[in-house]
Amino acid sequence: QDHRIHTPHFLPLYYLLNIMILRNLVLLLISSAPVVAGFSADGAGSNRRAFLKSTAAAAAAVVALSSPATAASVGGTILYGEESIMAQKAHGTSAQPVQSDLLYGVSNKLADKICNYNRHFAEMGGYFQSTNFEDVLLNAKEPITFYDSVTGKPLFVAPIDRSAEQFVQESKIHGWPSFRDQEVVWDNVRVLKDGETVSVDGTHLGHNLPDRTGNRYCINLVSIAGKPTNEASS
Repeated sequence: QDHRIHTPHFLPLYYLLNIMILRNLVLLLISSAPVVAGFSADGAGSNRRAFLKSTAAAAAAVVALSSPATAASVGGTILYGEESIMAQKAHGTSAQPVQSDLLYGVSNKLADKICNYNRHFAEMGGYFQSTNFEDVLLNAKEPITFYDSVTGKPLFVAPIDRSAEQFVQESKIHGWPSFRDQEVVWDNVRVLKDGETVSVDGTHLGHNLPDRTGNRYCINLVSIAGKPTNEASS
């Protein structure tokens, strides 16, 4: 009986094994280095672990979010809503709490307070810079879809008609992620008469603060850190 391995049948496995070996070598080099860029030698082991963990989280977020919002149109004319959207429900202005596994490393406690029990206050200016929000944006190959932290419905897709660097820079200038009309999923977002920007399900998102170039939606990252759900997709 011929026990020889016929190479053509095993080429995919061969390449897969090489990719796995290369990945492990890269991780080994990182873990063996005494200092990782941006970290001091003191506590290098724990810092390396934190570095790898945050890098992996950012990469996972890029894979999960780097796709346009499905079954939802993005951009168009601003849509206004009635005050009744924010009527009291089972959990503040929403029917339920925020998701338990929010993205970007945001605080669930803060997110639930801002999203469901608040109409006027916001997360601290610059809060998003303490998360991996910027890494996710700059590492993505296409616009990122941002989902409601409560329902998982798509709310914004950015950047559109500008670069990721321009989007991040504008957000840094103002202190909060700042979206434009062409980046709003109007199927799921409304603006109230006082400028408060909310989801159609009652999630407080932020405010519309127009400037010389048009409407600018100044949005809390904790409000748009959700993951897409099967219910939202359907």
